[in-house]
Amino acid sequence: MRTADVLRLAQPAPRALAPALAFGLLSALSTVALLATSAYLIARAAEQPPILYLSIAIVGVRGFALARASFRYLDRLAGHGAAFRALATLRVAIYDRIVPLAPAGLAGTRRGDLLARLVGDVDELQNLLLRVVQPLVTSLLVSALAVVGVALLLPAAGLALAVALLLALLAGTLVNSRIAGAAERELAPLRGRFSDETLDVIGNLDVLVAFGAVDDRLAHLEATDRRLTRSATSRAAGAGATAAIVSLLAGLATVAALVVGIPALGPAVITGSAAADASGLFSGTSGSGLTGPILAVLALVPIAVFEVFSAVPLAAGAWRQVHASAARVASALPDTLPPEVPASWPAALSPAALPDALPGADHAESGERVAPVIRLERMSARWPNRVAPLDRPAPLDRPVPTTSTAVAARGGTAAALRDVSVTIRPGERLLVTGPSGSGKTTLAFVLVRFLEHSGTFTLDGVDVRTLAPEVVRQTIGLCEQTPYIFDANIRQNLLFARETASDDDLLAVLDRVGLATWAADRGGLDAALGQHGALVSGGEAQRIALARVLLADFPVVVLDEPTANVDPARADALLRDLIAAAGPDRSVVLISHTDVPPDLITERLRLG
Repeated sequence: MRTADVLRLAQPAPRALAPALAFGLLSALSTVALLATSAYLIARAAEQPPILYLSIAIVGVRGFALARASFRYLDRLAGHGAAFRALATLRVAIYDRIVPLAPAGLAGTRRGDLLARLVGDVDELQNLLLRVVQPLVTSLLVSALAVVGVALLLPAAGLALAVALLLALLAGTLVNSRIAGAAERELAPLRGRFSDETLDVIGNLDVLVAFGAVDDRLAHLEATDRRLTRSATSRAAGAGATAAIVSLLAGLATVAALVVGIPALGPAVITGSAAADASGLFSGTSGSGLTGPILAVLALVPIAVFEVFSAVPLAAGAWRQVHASAARVASALPDTLPPEVPASWPAALSPAALPDALPGADHAESGERVAPVIRLERMSARWPNRVAPLDRPAPLDRPVPTTSTAVAARGGTAAALRDVSVTIRPGERLLVTGPSGSGKTTLAFVLVRFLEHSGTFTLDGVDVRTLAPEVVRQTIGLCEQTPYIFDANIRQNLLFARETASDDDLLAVLDRVGLATWAADRGGLDAALGQHGALVSGGEAQRIALARVLLADFPVVVLDEPTANVDPARADALLRDLIAAAGPDRSVVLISHTDVPPDLITERLRLG
């Protein structure tokens, strides 16, 4: 059922689907009509009749040739346009359901496989229209019309064509399923696995080289590649065998048309006379039998019909691939949000219900937003017990069902944070310490509403559960332990925090965090930082993260282990620079497992 929801969204709306089907049908009909008219024209011209008798057929050949190309172009244009618009809608729906999970709800997801699902598998869904629905509808309609048309000329030939088409459908589908069925179903999972393993090797190449594990990982990658190659080869073999069967039966249909058509020829044709009755030219008879040109039509029409019909057996294989990809996309989406992950909007609250004055909305004399009073009372939190991808995703066109906002402490995992009570006033510097596993990072994630909580958490007396998480994140900013550095230049690594910032603004904030000289030495804002910040030290990455926070103008800053990747001899200097750059009006929550100079902090909180 859930996979069906993905397929339903991947299927274009009837208004967008109708033109593609209509143009596809007209193109296929023009293909059959072109060959039929050409066969008639060639055979009739061999009888050397007056040119007047050939004029209609000549015009028909020209018209159907132009119509075939024109309708084919319009068919591709309308079909791909409808498919791409449906995929755009599907992608938006997918991201709408995945974004609320990030980052806590996606902590255990394999990045490469998730990327393969959201890119490769979603792209595969365009074939629902292009290789399944449209070919089936147009091919079956054209085949039925062709059988009727041939039967009107000679019932036995129509029956032979119908039997050949039915045999092609059954034999082609069966052979394709036996040879390529399993391969088509496992192609999408194998591509996801290969993508994940490739990303794992490339992303961790330095560690693998250091421990001499590159060859082992490459061997696993090669094994996956061989399986993927075998599956792709099996799929191609199935398609080839199906095409061979269809071609064979097309030839047999032509032979059958000749077998039943030759005995039905009129006496004038059998004796070689060219004086066929003009009244029988288009009725298919000459006196008491078929004319030669009509026999040519009966013999060659099956070739054109089977050219169109060849897409029908292959549609079964395309359907297996589309269904497998839809199932993988569906399994990446949650049935319900884990209770430990806040919903984007509380179930009973609309944007209009938000307070008029949001926390931190006022500005100090410096022009920066004033930090709100943060109050935590007996607050507890836990990490999600289960992370996406999930097995039973909810329909994409309905909001993600959410649980009560107070049930975060009733999940299936042990609480990572228990009964924390603290008050953080504007401008205070709170030091949070504790052993590993005591919940320091969990506290940071709760403060920025990546995790739900039990107990009380208010900003200036406003319960954060009555605010969208996005609103809270406009007030409290997080400098994570390992800041993410984009594979871009300095400018692009800062601009996403405030898109309207000028180069002067960026240089000023770099100066505040002590990176002005560093940036100038590397060529200014256009200096590249390397993949994942390969050209940046741990301390420089922390300063870049703080520069983003300053650009975004967060009244409250959470520094999660800012000196974890810094030489101990320089840790104190970095802390002093970071806290000084934050300014006196901002509140700072400093999370650290090491001692901090007492003059840098005003309050302490010990966890564990």
